[in-house]
Amino acid sequence: MEKASLTANLEYDISRPAIQVLLDTETGKEIRIALKGGQVMKRHRTPFPIVVEIFEGSINFGVNGEVLFLDKGALVALEGNVPHDLTAVKDSIVRLSLNKADSAKRVEAVAKDSQ
Repeated sequence: MEKASLTANLEYDISRPAIQVLLDTETGKEIRIALKGGQVMKRHRTPFPIVVEIFEGSINFGVNGEVLFLDKGALVALEGNVPHDLTAVKDSIVRLSLNKADSAKRVEAVAKDSQ
């Protein structure tokens, strides 16, 4: 059994989205993305399906030429290779569920590239 918290030891980075792997299990990875209001994760793709949950705050989620406003509690599932981007409307905590074969380092690279 592994245990984690989306709110414990939460730290925002004023220069870019803060990425932290919370769980890395046999079947997948759970990642916390902490975004200050106005921060962006530029358009990117993942090779595997993902699930995005807005745990706190709200974001604009760009996908397929539209922008979806996602508020606290919203969930979005995307297939692999779908271009998408995130912009925090206000300070937000996003939970990202990754396929085990996907890399948390890829997510960190997207955040770093979004400065």
